[in-house]
Amino acid sequence: MNILNRLFKIGQSEAHAAVNQFEDPIKMTEQGLRDLRQDLDKSLHGLAEVRAMAIRARNEGESFRTKAADYESKAVLLLQRAHKGDLNATEADRLAGEALLKKAENDAQAARAATDQTKFEHSAAQMDQNVSTLKSTISQWENELRTLKARVTVSTATITINKQLAQLDSSGTVSLLERMKEKIAVQEALAESYGEVAQATKSIDAEIDKALGASGAGKASEELKALKAKLGYAE
Repeated sequence: MNILNRLFKIGQSEAHAAVNQFEDPIKMTEQGLRDLRQDLDKSLHGLAEVRAMAIRARNEGESFRTKAADYESKAVLLLQRAHKGDLNATEADRLAGEALLKKAENDAQAARAATDQTKFEHSAAQMDQNVSTLKSTISQWENELRTLKARVTVSTATITINKQLAQLDSSGTVSLLERMKEKIAVQEALAESYGEVAQATKSIDAEIDKALGASGAGKASEELKALKAKLGYAE
C-alpha cells in the first residue's frame, strides 16, 4: 500500500507539472494578445490620422485649383475690359500679370497638395495592410489560446478521473465491493432456502390435519359423551 501511495504521489506531482507547463503558454499568449490589441488600437488611430491628412490635402488641392481658375478668369476679364476701352491698357496688363502670378502660386500649391495627397494615401494603404495583418494575427492567437485552454481543461479532467480511479484501486474499495456482493448473494440464497423449508413444513402439517380431520372430530365427540355420562349429565 505504501508503495502504491508513493507511486500515486509521484504521478500526481508530474501531472501538476504538466498543467503548470500549460499555464505559462496561456499567460504568455494572453499577454501577447494584449500587446497586439494595443498595437492595433495605435495603428487604427494612426490610420485615421493619415487618412484625415489625405482628405485635407485633397480639399486643399481643390481649393487651390479653384483659386487658380478664378485668378485666370480675372486676368481674362481685365484684358477684355482694356480691349473694350473700359480700363487703361497699361493698368490692365499690370493687374492681369499680378492675377496670373497668383494663379501660378495657386497652381503650385495645388500641385504640392496633390503630391501630399498621393503620399498620404500611399501611407494609408500600407497602414491598412498592417492593420489587416494585425487583425489576422490576433484572430490566429485567439484560436490558439482557445485550443490551449481546452487542452488544459481536458487534461485537468483526465487527471481528476485518473486520480479517483487510482485512489479506488489503492484503497481496496473495488475488492470490498466485490466481497459485499458475494456476502449479499449468500444471504439472499439463505433467505430463499429458509422460505422453501418453511413452506414445505407448512404444507406437510396441512396435509396431516386434513387427513386426520374427520376421525379426529368423531373421536372428540365420543370423548365428550363419555365425559357427560361420567358426570351424570343426561342428554
